[in-house]
Amino acid sequence: MGLVFGLLWLFNVLLEGIHCQGVYAPPTVRIVHSGHACNIEEERYTERVYTIREGETLELQCLVTGHPRPQVRWTKTAGSASDRFQDSSVFNETLRIAKIQRHQGGRYYCKADNGLGSPAIKSIRVDVYFLDDPEVTVHQSIGEAKEQFYYERTVFLRCVANSNPPVRYSWRRGREFLSQGSDKGVEIYEPFFTQGETKILKLKNLRPQDYANYSCVASVRSVCGLSDKSVRFSLSNRTASPTIKLLVEDPMVVNPGQTVTLVCVTAGGEPTPTLTWVRSPSELPRKSVLNGGTLTLPAVTLEDAGVYSCMANNNVGNPAKKSTSILVRGLRKGRFWITPDPYHNDDNIQIGREVKISCQVEATPPEELMFGWLKNGRPLRSSERMVITHTDAEVSPGTTNLDIIDLKFTDFGTYTCVASLRNGGIPEISIDVNISSTTVPPELTVPRGKSSLVVQEGETVELQCLVSGKPKPIILWSRADKEAAMPDGAMTTESYDGVLRILNVSREMTGTYRCQTSQYNGFNVKPREALIELVVQYPPTVEPVYTEVRQGLGRAFLLTCRLLRAHPARDLKYEWKLGTRLLTVGTFNDQRDDTDYQVRSLNREGYGEYTCDITNEAGAGRCTFLVTGKAFAPEFYYDTYGALWQNKPRVYGFKLQWTQQNPGAVDHIMAYRLGIRQTSQSRWWEQEISMEAPIQKGELITYNLTELIKPEAYLVRLTPITRFGEGDSTERMIRYSAPVNPHLREFQCGFEDEAVCMFTQDKTDEFDWTRHSAATRDTKYTPNTGPSSDRSGSKQGFYMYIETSRPRLEGDKARLVTPSFNVASKSPYGTVTAVPSYCFSFYYHMYGKHIGALNVYLRQKTQPPSETSVWTLRGHQGDSWRQAKINILPTASFQLVVEGVRGAGIEGDIAIDDVTIEEGECKDPPPINLRSFAPPTAPHIWQLGVTLTLFVIGCQR
Repeated sequence: MGLVFGLLWLFNVLLEGIHCQGVYAPPTVRIVHSGHACNIEEERYTERVYTIREGETLELQCLVTGHPRPQVRWTKTAGSASDRFQDSSVFNETLRIAKIQRHQGGRYYCKADNGLGSPAIKSIRVDVYFLDDPEVTVHQSIGEAKEQFYYERTVFLRCVANSNPPVRYSWRRGREFLSQGSDKGVEIYEPFFTQGETKILKLKNLRPQDYANYSCVASVRSVCGLSDKSVRFSLSNRTASPTIKLLVEDPMVVNPGQTVTLVCVTAGGEPTPTLTWVRSPSELPRKSVLNGGTLTLPAVTLEDAGVYSCMANNNVGNPAKKSTSILVRGLRKGRFWITPDPYHNDDNIQIGREVKISCQVEATPPEELMFGWLKNGRPLRSSERMVITHTDAEVSPGTTNLDIIDLKFTDFGTYTCVASLRNGGIPEISIDVNISSTTVPPELTVPRGKSSLVVQEGETVELQCLVSGKPKPIILWSRADKEAAMPDGAMTTESYDGVLRILNVSREMTGTYRCQTSQYNGFNVKPREALIELVVQYPPTVEPVYTEVRQGLGRAFLLTCRLLRAHPARDLKYEWKLGTRLLTVGTFNDQRDDTDYQVRSLNREGYGEYTCDITNEAGAGRCTFLVTGKAFAPEFYYDTYGALWQNKPRVYGFKLQWTQQNPGAVDHIMAYRLGIRQTSQSRWWEQEISMEAPIQKGELITYNLTELIKPEAYLVRLTPITRFGEGDSTERMIRYSAPVNPHLREFQCGFEDEAVCMFTQDKTDEFDWTRHSAATRDTKYTPNTGPSSDRSGSKQGFYMYIETSRPRLEGDKARLVTPSFNVASKSPYGTVTAVPSYCFSFYYHMYGKHIGALNVYLRQKTQPPSETSVWTLRGHQGDSWRQAKINILPTASFQLVVEGVRGAGIEGDIAIDDVTIEEGECKDPPPINLRSFAPPTAPHIWQLGVTLTLFVIGCQR
């Protein structure tokens, strides 16, 4: 039985009427705030300023109007640092930044765009407040600086703290407050070039009483609840800048794998200096172990080499610094080259001429590098014909040369260059060079038929240069036609076999490639080179790759497939199909870069997927057209005035409105399928709604949904239906909140929704009301004032309040304005025959010794417009919520203005909650608080016999 009643309830959707009108409109936008704002104020000609404390949560909402529904995008300009909003944008109506940081301050833009007119843009500047711990540094007069601070010395104590807003400094000596002029031996000033950033305390001609404890207090006057911060420094006759000693050698030469310990100790300084280690030019190795002044590097590698510096700082004078270099012993990059007789214009080695063999190795440390030469495995010493020379031991890389004078046949053999380090511990590097009658300089050739290669995109290709000669040198590959990187990203690629292998070749790799002999591991002669041309073929690129075409039966239309690029671009063919059925084929000529297919009269068999394949030797490019009779999705209208209204105490109604996107693109829409479900349930209930007349573009269709259970939310789905079948669906959420009605019966608002029931801030006041909850309110900066919960006693519930802390001044006003309401019509002709009465009630909290005033005004849209005071209350009213009820008698459309006035001090926060406007005079006792009333569950509602009826009325034209 419950299911039957459930069905009846869910289908109780009353279509009170369908009306159509043009509603397409460009976007408008405004920004509302929630979260932990310290203060919100208006700048006269720019944008709103939102002040927030560092570490709190920033929440900004972009409220938009316009149809179709605008897309919302948040962007940001650079703030105090180079932050670029994470180089992205937020495509959402709500911008939320948890634990906001100082660099995230700046101007935030909300942009709304729906393709009609210019986009709507509003901005708000976010000012992040913070106060860091202050730091005191001590300096002595430069001309009189010594190791300690003796009598008749001038000392400067500089206090610095990062903050926003600018910090104010104050100095104390012990418990004594110091000010300019309070002591002849003390001078307090701000350097001109750092105005507002620092405060210097100058002690002239140091006296015995100047040896004391000094405190610097940094304050931002408690704005945003930022407490004062202080730092203490003890000045004595032992105060001195730091000195340190390094208990290590410089440089330190170590073997790979060795554990290195660097010890730094303080030799002086008061207060005791803090020691830190840094490495240049990079950071400390991740495996480093730091314990006070001792730095341990386990199992060092060549990458751990560098300059390591110990830094000591105690904020007195300049920091001390001492450095040492760590050199990790090793041999790397062994190379050789052969130089023929330089006095003859011949690259070959010949008997009777000179030949030089060079060997090069990178060594650390370079002064330990030693070279030895072997011939056929036996040691070789320098002689008149075999001259061995070495470069300077301090130069890296080290090079040794073996000059063979007057080459003889007996000199042929294998020469070995052996590189080692003097103190051992490192493996040697040996390089063999063969000198014989077959030792000849290199030559490069390209295999026959391989100088020009044609491949297809995506294949693997090998470019080959044949290398002759002995020894064979390394081959270097590069681009010859342009300055461009090779496929591996480097400008040159080494090859030991003369082959360049390219995987998954792309069209961008088309061009000329150069292969060239390297000087190393070969002859030191003019490089040999050869060129290879690579041509990459690729299939045609076409557009559109995929597109959807919506058409009604009996209509004519044209499909066009365009060729963008192809290689080769000759002998191109095209082929049109519908599904698997061939429609037409042909070839391209030089005058056209597209092909068309025309449908003269669409029938049911003409619906489907049309394809156009354009082909060349490398493959095909395809255009795909899906021809369908599906209707476009409806576009829900979100700007309905008074869409939600009170129907009965336990239910509510909603005016659902939409337009049809491109209704003329397909056949006449015969009906809509309306689906609805509670968000807490999974089952959909659906009903078809017939449409009698064709729908015009921009016409607004209205359905009134009634008997929706409070406070349930609903998901509504709307699907158009044509002769083709169902079209695209669209969905929207309906949520219960305090309604705003064009014809007022009852209005309630507990400020739980971020949109605050369409209340607005008056532009003529000095500051704004703030939406807040007790769970997020910081009582540190507003003591002895403000509510500890919302009106219902919930810490999580929201209310509106005025924050009276600085920079607010006595008499500043914050004005909150309700939506506009039309007075109820009492006659069938729409005229007001008698002045209607309404009861305006709300709860207020006025706790604090500095409470100012709370005023209510009735604003009427008369000619001229009027604003009349209807209620006022001043002063402290206790730490509790109290209810006010006001009878109002409007004669025209009206609004109510709630005005909070700041009192004489900061303990003057005023809050309001649970605002209600009801038709009729106020009654006593107060009515039940509907906001805290728990409605029965859905089955109970069903048992009350509430039914669901759907009426459909054609759109009259």
